[in-house]
Amino acid sequence: MPSQALLTFDHAIQDAVDLLKHFDALNTAPPPPEIEVLKRASLVMALTALETYFEERLTESVNAICKRKEAKDTLSEFFRASLETELKTFHTPSTDRVKPIFKKFLGYDVTEGWVWNHYDSKKAKTELNRLAKKRGDIAHRSQRPLPGQPTQHAVTRDDLRKHIHFIKELVKATDIFIESKSNVHFETEPC
Repeated sequence: MPSQALLTFDHAIQDAVDLLKHFDALNTAPPPPEIEVLKRASLVMALTALETYFEERLTESVNAICKRKEAKDTLSEFFRASLETELKTFHTPSTDRVKPIFKKFLGYDVTEGWVWNHYDSKKAKTELNRLAKKRGDIAHRSQRPLPGQPTQHAVTRDDLRKHIHFIKELVKATDIFIESKSNVHFETEPC
């Protein structure tokens, strides 16, 4: 059964897909330079949807642990409050942020589950880090082409399509892995 976080992600990622569709609808030969912002915005929205997914999926898992009958109320409150504090500084969904927060709160390395067609955990982590860096460059340094200076676009249309697909597959793999770990983890370890 998909998590609520996955369902929310499926809705949120649509913003990135819609921006790409708008780009395609406005794209002519030669492409107007002012529509390049749609591709950059689409990548930022896709990674924002991923960031939100990780935050919500971790919160769901922590809440499930705390709802167990043997969980003590004060311990549950502390656990939830600690997570809330950690999530205030989460911001970028890179491997070096995702792995430790899941390990800290759930007790396992969620990146081990980042395996699907043509991707193993190492390749998925490398790609996620590359996209997180690209997002940071776009969001904080604009990467807007300068008038009269031909430069490679920060995000090509084909790359954007691949990035969105990668993010969707990463979320699916994460959700499946957490679900498989939750069934074992929640039954055997005390809160």
